[in-house]
Amino acid sequence: MRYITVTALSHTGLIREHNEDSLVVGPWTLCGTVTENPQTLVFPMGTPLVVAVADGIGGQPAGEVASALTVRQLASLGPSLDSEEAVRDALVLCNHAVYAAADRDPALTAMGTTVAGAVVLPDALLVFNVGDSRVLEADGDGDGVRQVSVDDSPPLREGQRTTSLVTQAIGGATRFCAVTPHVTTAPLAVGSRYVVCTDGLTDPVLDDEIGELLRAHDGGRAAFELWKAAIEAGGPDNITLAVIGVVE
Repeated sequence: MRYITVTALSHTGLIREHNEDSLVVGPWTLCGTVTENPQTLVFPMGTPLVVAVADGIGGQPAGEVASALTVRQLASLGPSLDSEEAVRDALVLCNHAVYAAADRDPALTAMGTTVAGAVVLPDALLVFNVGDSRVLEADGDGDGVRQVSVDDSPPLREGQRTTSLVTQAIGGATRFCAVTPHVTTAPLAVGSRYVVCTDGLTDPVLDDEIGELLRAHDGGRAAFELWKAAIEAGGPDNITLAVIGVVE
């Protein structure tokens, strides 16, 4: 029998005063809090399993509220996310939920969040995102990682590697703005590994280093070493990540 392992953590980093990231793994959510150590969960293959991170938009009100609303919505819909269309519809619902909450409370106006994740099906992975949080696939031959999500970011200038700007998000504007989620299907096999993460990991840590760490470590140690690399690079933002594996 095949199993899905998910090892996750969420941390404030070294610069931010509080954590505006949230995380969902199946029915389990972690919103705006810090895990002392990587947490590993094991699920039997079968019912759709959603794993996602949401990164509240900094510099705008209540990013942690927007990210928490998003992952809780995905947790409630998780078992029904069995197709690309279902995932797109769920992300549209998340967007409406964030704007509806802001309409009810003026203090939440323009709150927003990015979101990225994957739904694990018995023979495929549904990869999705809105914004610049990412899903990375560890190459089966151990050579590195490749990004399988699509950043919603403006074009980078020559020599520029990262940007904090996003071209779409869940919420994030003073008036309702529709989203066009990125959703794709990837094959899934025993030995497959994916990293779902906020830009608190990918901004300070190069893909080559992420690939090296995943080649050297697995499970909780892999998640810890990825977090450690972001901290050693200055920990400029909240760091939330989940490492998904498929094992016999």
